[in-house]
Parts: sequence; C-alpha cells; structure tokens
Amino acid sequence: MLVLPHTPAFIRRAFFISISLATLIAQAGPPPTATPPPANYLQFGQPDQEEGRKVLAAFRRAGIPGQYYLEFDIRVMPRRGEERVLAGKLWGSRNDEGPISRVAVTAEKGERRLLIQNGEDAAVWSVDLGGASTNTRIVDSFEPLVPGIELTAFELQMPYVYWPDATLERVSRVRSRPAHVFFFRPPAAWAAQHPDIRGVRAYLDTQFNVPVQSEIIGQDQRVLRTLSLVDLAKVGDQYIPKSIDLRNDQTRDKVRFQVTGAALNSSFKANIFEPGQLTEPVPAPPPKQIMIIGG
Repeated sequence: MLVLPHTPAFIRRAFFISISLATLIAQAGPPPTATPPPANYLQFGQPDQEEGRKVLAAFRRAGIPGQYYLEFDIRVMPRRGEERVLAGKLWGSRNDEGPISRVAVTAEKGERRLLIQNGEDAAVWSVDLGGASTNTRIVDSFEPLVPGIELTAFELQMPYVYWPDATLERVSRVRSRPAHVFFFRPPAAWAAQHPDIRGVRAYLDTQFNVPVQSEIIGQDQRVLRTLSLVDLAKVGDQYIPKSIDLRNDQTRDKVRFQVTGAALNSSFKANIFEPGQLTEPVPAPPPKQIMIIGG
C-alpha cells in the first residue's frame, strides 16, 4: 500500500516526475484480459467538470521548485530472461514552455542523452555517444530511453497532462486511497501518429493531487501499460518519488525506475537545456550535495 505523508510541504511541492505511461505495444502473444477499473468510491451524482479543471490546473503548476539533480537505476525485469540494471542521471528545471529535463543513461554501447521538453509544445531530442553518428535528433517520445527496454521519454514527459480534451470520470479508490479519475484524449495530430492509442487514464490522489497510477488505453479499451508510484523518499522538506513501476500489461514484463540520489535547490548553466548542447558533458553536483537514497 502506498502511504502518502500528511504534510503541507508535500501538498505544495509533490514531485510528479515519471507518473504517466508509454505506449510500446508488445507483439509477443495475445493480449490478456484488461484489469477492470477500481470500483466507484465516494461518488455522488455526476462528476463536477469545473472542479476537475481546477484539479488539473493545480497539477500542471506543481513540481519541485528550482533546479534539481537525480541519480537513478533502471531495473529491467522481464517475465522471462535475466534481469539487468542501467544507471542514469537527470537534471531538471523549468523554462517558459514548461518543465524540462536532461537525462543521461549508460548503456552497453555508450551513453544516451535526451532533452525532454514538457508543456503544450512537448518535444524530445536524443544523441547516442556510442553510436556511429553522434548527431542530435528529434525523436518520438515513445522511443525507448535505451534500446531493448520499455521505459521511454513519455514516462518523464507526461505530455497528456497538457492535452486539452480531459474528462473527470469519477472518484474511485485505487491502492487504498480515493483518487480523481481523469481520461485524457489525444489531439488529432498526435492520434494520427499513434492510432493504436485511445487515451490515457490517470488516478490523482484527492488529498495531495499526485498521480498514484496511470494507464495507456488502446482502441479496444484494453489497458496496454500501467505506471504505478511505489514509494516516496524525503529529501529535506521535499518528497520525491523513490520508485516507480512500469508494467507492460500485454507481456507482464516490468521496469522499475528507482531514484538512488538527489540534490535539490541546485544551480545549472542555462545552456545545458539546449538541444545543441546535448553532446557536451555536464558535471554532477559535488558528492557532498547529493543525498543518497537507500533501497
């Protein structure tokens, strides 16, 4: 059971990184029957859509104040086959367009770097330092962070939060807590590029307005992928995600994103968040500024 802390600081500053879904549809075997949604909880009459718009507006404004740095592990847990762990780093900030993150993941063939811009005009840039070409390129947000794993930039970007067609469906209990259940329908241009996806359903905790679970829904109403907040860690007076699970509901393969270190209230050069600077190295904060987060 996920236990959320009852503190004003958490309500003001809950960090929403990685709570969304990816849409890579596995081809191995027939899809299983989708898990039914949670039973309605504390629902009286029709949902108040105006209240839903206020909840989403608050959600879009929230996040870690200032700039921050994270170290993380990506634990790949296939249903069949050996597990493996990849290490990564993330520099986060916010610009006029919205939240922006620079990510570096160490892979077998070298380091892959991504620049992930969120907001109404979301975009992702990538460069592979160990590949034949080290040119920075614009990529689809569903491209894996590293070849061979299912975790994608979509998990770090949450572009659906800014899709204008959103409906508050109900209030339900999910993972032992009441949550606002929203369904986000993609814009026409996005839907044309990803015709297998009908939308994203997100469960936002009613008290803290943080997403405890999100699902990508296919055109046949099946849940394709599920992202769940597993645990939180406290860094100073700030709560951040400690671990997040992404499950492919078709194959039952799973990936765990686990934060292992964090430095908040950091200060970076502005140009590290420019696409043209992805090929340039960025130093981590001094070790004494990084709080180690145990398993």
